Amino acid sequence: MIYESSKLKLEEVGVVHLSPVGRCLICRDLNVDGNVLYTVFCISDHEVVRTLISLFEKQGTADTVLVDSFVSENDHIFVFPYRKERRLDEFYMGDSLTLERCEDICINVILSCMTSGLPWAVLSLVLEQGLLNLNKDDSVYLSYGVKLDRLNPETKEKDCVVLCAAILMEILESKASLKADSYLLLQKKINSRSYSKFTELYRDIRIAATPGRKPGLLSQIRFWFEINKDRLFGFLFWISLILAIVALAMLVSSAVFGDVPWLRFFINNFKRIGTESLLQ
Repeated sequence: MIYESSKLKLEEVGVVHLSPVGRCLICRDLNVDGNVLYTVFCISDHEVVRTLISLFEKQGTADTVLVDSFVSENDHIFVFPYRKERRLDEFYMGDSLTLERCEDICINVILSCMTSGLPWAVLSLVLEQGLLNLNKDDSVYLSYGVKLDRLNPETKEKDCVVLCAAILMEILESKASLKADSYLLLQKKINSRSYSKFTELYRDIRIAATPGRKPGLLSQIRFWFEINKDRLFGFLFWISLILAIVALAMLVSSAVFGDVPWLRFFINNFKRIGTESLLQ
């Protein structure tokens, strides 16, 4: 079966799962050389299609994770990146790792969620279905082959944070006997239902982590961007708006007066230096 858009020509090479709402496939792009693979949802349930489109539009993150979205016959096609799975629950060997490495993996789990670009409703399914993968360098990435029949558009960030915190508890479980501060703090906060944002979870793990450690520069940058992105984008928006207004004012002035009158102040200042005129 071939699924084709203006950007991609996808050939089915494998089936991830089948569900009442559609099919999840692994597809190869025939438009490029090499074996470039994608996770592809072929959704026949129109209500699920509308919900997914609405969720991505509301969260404004489609461009960060969704490779393509188009209609093919009776299905709507959603194309996500593909990476070979290396499931965290299969490759994590907590008993043989130091507390420091376990905490690093926890932090990487949080960062992978914070930067996923997925709507909360989809991210919650990723966490529920254990689609977290562990690289050999302890970094963490997501798989996208979720079963969408349990998609709940009312899911909030807090729901995802609670699921993520439970996963971190499992990761740190093997270090419970060490009375690790990160484990004890996490346990206390989960029991009191204190978490509502990923930034709170990240901050607690970082603060309570093994003493004497410093976060990596990349981790610091990613975290700073996550907690400040709304303010940053707001600032850039207002700067862009002001520049657009200035450009429009210059265009109107040029059309009406033949030049920009208020720029003469700057130009005329350089026509005379002291008692000498530069125009003579």
